[in-house]
Amino acid sequence: MIGAQKGTETGTIQNPILRGFNPDPSILRVGKDYYIATSTFEWFPGVQIHHSRDLANWRLITRPLTRRSQLDMLGNPDSGGVWAPCLSHCDGKFHLIYSNVRRWKEDPYKVVDNFLVTAPAIDGPWSEPIYLNSTGFDPSLFHDEDGRKWLVSMEWDHRKGRDRFSGILLQEFSPAEKKLIGPVQKIFKGTEIGLVEGPHLYRLNGYYYLLTAEGGTQYQHAVSLCRSRQIEGPYEIHPENPLLTSYGKPELNLQKAGHGSLVETPEGEWYLAHLCGRPVDGRHCILGRETALQKCNWKDDGWIYLESGGSSPQVEVTGPLNLDHSDGTEDVWDGEFSPSALDIHFQSLRQPITEDWCSLTERPGWLRLKGFEPTTSQFRQSLIARRVQAFTIEASTEVDFKPEGFNQMAGLIAYYDTENHYYLRLSHDEKVGRSLNIIQTVAGPSGEILSEDVPVPSDGSVHLRVRIEQTELQFYFSLDGESWTPIGPVLESTILSDDFNHLGFTGAFVGMCAQDFVRSGNPADFKYFKYQELSLP
Repeated sequence: MIGAQKGTETGTIQNPILRGFNPDPSILRVGKDYYIATSTFEWFPGVQIHHSRDLANWRLITRPLTRRSQLDMLGNPDSGGVWAPCLSHCDGKFHLIYSNVRRWKEDPYKVVDNFLVTAPAIDGPWSEPIYLNSTGFDPSLFHDEDGRKWLVSMEWDHRKGRDRFSGILLQEFSPAEKKLIGPVQKIFKGTEIGLVEGPHLYRLNGYYYLLTAEGGTQYQHAVSLCRSRQIEGPYEIHPENPLLTSYGKPELNLQKAGHGSLVETPEGEWYLAHLCGRPVDGRHCILGRETALQKCNWKDDGWIYLESGGSSPQVEVTGPLNLDHSDGTEDVWDGEFSPSALDIHFQSLRQPITEDWCSLTERPGWLRLKGFEPTTSQFRQSLIARRVQAFTIEASTEVDFKPEGFNQMAGLIAYYDTENHYYLRLSHDEKVGRSLNIIQTVAGPSGEILSEDVPVPSDGSVHLRVRIEQTELQFYFSLDGESWTPIGPVLESTILSDDFNHLGFTGAFVGMCAQDFVRSGNPADFKYFKYQELSLP
């Protein structure tokens, strides 16, 4: 497996720094340690946090929201759940602000609750959540120099004929009372770009700087900046706004640039973390929205600018002084299951990973899944998967499963959401017995694509493989793990992207799943899961 991106000897950073589905970065430095928190939407546990010592090399270290009491997502829609977390550190504690979006597609309303959890260390223990408000999404916590704390978030206006993204709200937060206090003030209505969201506040040289996302999180995305002498405003807009955008520049490798946050190094250098997308065919970003860094400089006018000039994101940027490459490489898992713990890259959909449906101990050396609902369900799925982080990959597994009827299935899945995925499933057909077929779910409708199931022996395990190469996807199977046979046609991998048939915010995953519509408890056992990146990131 290809690890995290390496900075070169000349001190450069290669973008994106977080490959695959890692959007809405909130960057933070505590001492010599850098952290980035990113959105996880319907995937559990919630919020990914990566760590670095040099800004060039990053390692996934934790996901704080591990309990249903912190994050209840059963029934959440596709691309609901955790939107745009904000990670900060003050008073000896880490503070994590996040949204749990329960409904977002049904115009004009959004059902969203915003919360705060804290921890003494980045790996926890993380507290039970404090409810904040439900007026909008993308909340952020600002710790002012006088000790006061302020919540900023976008406001959603559901009224007919109004601007849905009506502006940025400010309200004080009381740690002692564990709630918001005082008046709610609208401090910024956005620029002419529109769709203002994702606010972060900073204080420097007598100014409050308000960084926001605008343009919507597709190809019109942008980072805007404004400032004021008072936290309540009025705010003046950057003279060369937007600070960052890819819009109207199809030649750029990094598209969709927007939703940023700022960090200062110990040496006084500044970097802007932002999301981006890399279309594989000019349109479809099958890896989802990723995270990149741009170096910035402050000028005599008191405004920050990209070091490269202009507003375009660069693939290669100057690294910070005194690079320390320690602890920057992703752990490489050998793909064999052990009783201790799942590899950190695995997540489930909408629910905690618990022994009642996902066990590493019931059959030592195997991962056991007990089936729940179909792959189109927004409630309880028995599915364990990881991000696709390169344009050409292979993922394979060995499954030992004896289905008792067509209502029981298990196998290998390439997944975007409940409406778009491919599933090589092992099941039982009355005519041919234990057999394979591919379930294709595209833009909603779901069904087998082979006119007849492919029979396999009634006993023993079956090896399954998927290969994604740019815009193409092909499944394979094997009875011995050495000789592989293609099954089904070459499929379009572009359905596994935000840009296919509807607006979405995640990315491509590959993994294992099981279904049991009669809930008999018949287990599917998986011996290994091998994930291999076959192209440069």
